[in-house]
Amino acid sequence: MEEVFRQLKILKVYSGVLTLVVIIFIMLSLKTKTQGDFEMLNAERINIVQSDGKIRMVLSNKDRQHPGRMDGKDLQARDRPAGLLFFNDEGDECGGIGYNGSKKDAAMFFTMDQYKNDQILMLSYDQDNTSKPNTKTYGLTLNDRDDFSFKNQIRYFDSLKKLNDTSAYADGVRKYKSAGHLNQRMFIGKNKSGDVGLFLADAKGKPRLKIFINKDNQPVIQKLDEHGNIVDSK
Repeated sequence: MEEVFRQLKILKVYSGVLTLVVIIFIMLSLKTKTQGDFEMLNAERINIVQSDGKIRMVLSNKDRQHPGRMDGKDLQARDRPAGLLFFNDEGDECGGIGYNGSKKDAAMFFTMDQYKNDQILMLSYDQDNTSKPNTKTYGLTLNDRDDFSFKNQIRYFDSLKKLNDTSAYADGVRKYKSAGHLNQRMFIGKNKSGDVGLFLADAKGKPRLKIFINKDNQPVIQKLDEHGNIVDSK
């Protein structure tokens, strides 16, 4: 009898341990289904935030894309392409990846923004399908920007758009650049003229050196003065 009681006691212990193992297994299984891998996830927008709720990254379609954020406030709603946006430690937008494509035009870009400002480095591709033949440009762009803030830039260009005047808008862009708010210093790639090469500008954004292969497959080296006049060409 003592042997029987001993075996029953062992069986109870065994049953208890087995029950505990099964419970733990079920809990782990539920946790895995909740926090583990997904075969497919459909979403119109995904926000990555810190523990305090501060936004750090947004992956979104075109309709729900974040308008941008600066100094703790979201910018006004505006048309933006689908893609991925980055936000710095203070919650300001600081760059991203965007893309679009249609029978009218197509583009893709990766940008890095200056602190409290807009792009200073951009890797981009742009194609205008309405032109014949269609125009394609692509390459790496480096910009210089002054301390004219991004919010002021948005206000300025919004005011130009409200004019509904193409020539007035182009004149406004020229004034913006001549004021030193934006100067393209370097472009490596293919420009609208079909030239492929290295294009350098001075601190005022004036083209000064071009090293490229032209659309006729001829190598060209040009030095220009501050007025854009060619002073040496090979």
